Amino acid sequence: MYAIVEIAGQQFKVAKDQKVYVNRLAGEEGDSVSFNKVLLTADGDNVTVGAPAIDGALVGAKINRHLKGDKVIVFKKKRRKGYRVKNGHRQALTEILIEGIDLKGGKKASTKKAEPKKEEAKKETKKTETKSDKKSEDLSQNTVVELREMAKEKGVEGYSSMKKAELIAALS
Repeated sequence: MYAIVEIAGQQFKVAKDQKVYVNRLAGEEGDSVSFNKVLLTADGDNVTVGAPAIDGALVGAKINRHLKGDKVIVFKKKRRKGYRVKNGHRQALTEILIEGIDLKGGKKASTKKAEPKKEEAKKETKKTETKSDKKSEDLSQNTVVELREMAKEKGVEGYSSMKKAELIAALS
């Protein structure tokens, strides 16, 4: 089983008991950290993709040590100008050990419960609308091409140069 998780702004493919070097994390050596931005999990043929993240999924890890990466040399030169600059740095890294990938979470159930509330709110707003509001709302859902065809059938002059709002006003 593996997961693609976002850690410190970068995406990593991780599996259980894997060592990963990431940009320096806040925390002491030996601390446990968890990452909830799990973008994808795969267990054999069973692949779960989040939109953008999987709700309730966690990747648990333990900070092994803080260290510096290899030296990176940055050399800039402009030919025939006598301009040369040599700089270097060592990136601050943290070595973490992935302890486990947990897909369980109650957030999926809570999102299902929230959806009927939205439908109830939509029903209540539909009841309060008048017929003219419904007619104009229906017209606003149509495309400009459909509105022009309706205007042509109704006999509105100059419909070909009208914008969407003008077409809705002419048809109402």
